[in-house]
Amino acid sequence: MTEGLRERKKRQTRQYISDVATGLFLERGFDAVTVAEIAEAANVSVNTVYNYFPAKEDLFFDRSAGMADRLARWVRGRPAGESAIGAVLRELREEVEAVSPRVGLIPGYASFMRVIEEAPALRSRLWAIAQEVQANLEQALREETGAADGDELPTLMAGQIGWVHSTVMAVISREMVKGGEPREVSREVLVLLDDIEDLLSEKVLNYAVRGAS
Repeated sequence: MTEGLRERKKRQTRQYISDVATGLFLERGFDAVTVAEIAEAANVSVNTVYNYFPAKEDLFFDRSAGMADRLARWVRGRPAGESAIGAVLRELREEVEAVSPRVGLIPGYASFMRVIEEAPALRSRLWAIAQEVQANLEQALREETGAADGDELPTLMAGQIGWVHSTVMAVISREMVKGGEPREVSREVLVLLDDIEDLLSEKVLNYAVRGAS
C-alpha cells in the first residue's frame, strides 16, 4: 500500500521530534530535558509532541513497538523444519553478523546506554518492555504449539529463549559501553552464540519445530 502525502508528513514529523529529543537527551540527560524544551527545539507545540508521544519515555524508546514483538515475530516467521529457538538463534546471528544497529552494534551506543543508566524512568520502561517481549513470546509459543491454558511448557520455553536473547543483548551492551568496536564485538558475540547453542538441551533445541505445510 502506497503511503499518502499526509501519512508521510506525519511520519516525518514524528521522526524529527524523536531525533531532536534524542539529541537533547544525549547532550544533557533524560531528566534534565523537559517536553516543552523538546517542542521548542523541534519548532512544534507541546500538544503536538504529546499527540505523537503520550509519555516522555516514548520519545527515547520510539521504536519499542518493534522491540516488544521481536521474538514472537521471529518464531511465527520460522520456515518448515526450524524450531522456535532455532529461529531466534538464526535471526540473532544474522543481525550480529551484519553488525546491525538493531542489536546495539553502532558507534555511540555507550552514550545511549549512559542516558538509560542515569534515568530511573527509562530503566523502568526498559524493564516493562522486556516483560512485554516475554509475554508476547509465550503467547506465540502457545499459539504455535496449540498448548492448553494450564500447560506450563510454553512459559518455561519462553524463559529459555528469552534468556538467550537477553544474554546476547547484555554482552553487546557491556562490550560497547567498555568502548568496543562494533565489528570486533560482532565477532566475539558470534562465538558466544555458538557457546550458548551448545549449552541448550535437545528438548529446547527441538521445541516447536514447524512442520511442512
